[in-house]
Amino acid sequence: MTERAPMAERIMQAADRLFYRKGIRAVGVDTVAAEAGISKRSLYDTFASKDALVAAYLRQRIQPVPPSDQPPATQILALFDRLQARFAEGDFRGCPFVNAVTELAEDCATARAIARDFKADRRHHIASLLSQAGAPDPDTLASQIALLFEGAIAAMLVQQDPAVAHHARNAANVLMQAAGIQN
Repeated sequence: MTERAPMAERIMQAADRLFYRKGIRAVGVDTVAAEAGISKRSLYDTFASKDALVAAYLRQRIQPVPPSDQPPATQILALFDRLQARFAEGDFRGCPFVNAVTELAEDCATARAIARDFKADRRHHIASLLSQAGAPDPDTLASQIALLFEGAIAAMLVQQDPAVAHHARNAANVLMQAAGIQN
């Protein structure tokens, strides 16, 4: 491990906390550096720009879906269960990828690309599971289920009710059953 690794980790932890809680535009590199306990110069020695820091923050937020031996439909429904658990933690402030794209608008093509790839990977994961389960049109069904997932996130922000994930889960289950996939 290099000497910079612990500093990079501190910077990323600070950026993650601050960007997610307060917003990317609202938090300057001075604030991230102070939170990490380093100088602004040290931050820029580690990350060449705020855009580079934002990109690293978003990439760090990408967490692979844990492997499972459960049936494909059960794995898909578990995505909604994990979402509901996340909602119930009490500090949910939306999807960090959507937040970044919304905040940065046209100013950061990199953030948009990372967000687009993340969402496409999740949809592809769902499509793969649906294909394993024998869905007649896994791509279309995956898009529908992904929209339910995204809708639950938006509904949570407005309603502040973790049960919206459960409702989205039930709708996903209805769609899968209509496609002949049993849980």
